[in-house]
Amino acid sequence: MSDAQILRTVLDRWKSAVDAHEPDRVASYFTEDAIFQGLHPYAVGRAGVAAYYAAQPLGLTAAYEIREIRRLADDLVLGYLEVEFGFTDRPALTVHLGVLLSRAGNDWLIAHYQVSRLN
Repeated sequence: MSDAQILRTVLDRWKSAVDAHEPDRVASYFTEDAIFQGLHPYAVGRAGVAAYYAAQPLGLTAAYEIREIRRLADDLVLGYLEVEFGFTDRPALTVHLGVLLSRAGNDWLIAHYQVSRLN
């Protein structure tokens, strides 16, 4: 699988779970010790990821565009993206997202997730 296919596979799963408002499923796509930085204080591990997404409003959607991809090692892929989070009651929010994917057996999981708001 190409680096782009790896990144898209993981992000499509993440997007599907975000769009469905299934925080535990979102968290299952992260490593057990993932560092997660949304727009609130950071968390480490799946429980923090699940809590973050559980607190998001119903109807939240994510649309992403990949900007850059780098293979850092055989089992590490870095992705830099632009993500538009849509809401039902306010304007969309566009952020930049860096993710580090780590191979876990035959699968890939998010080991690091860092959002930034750039104007």
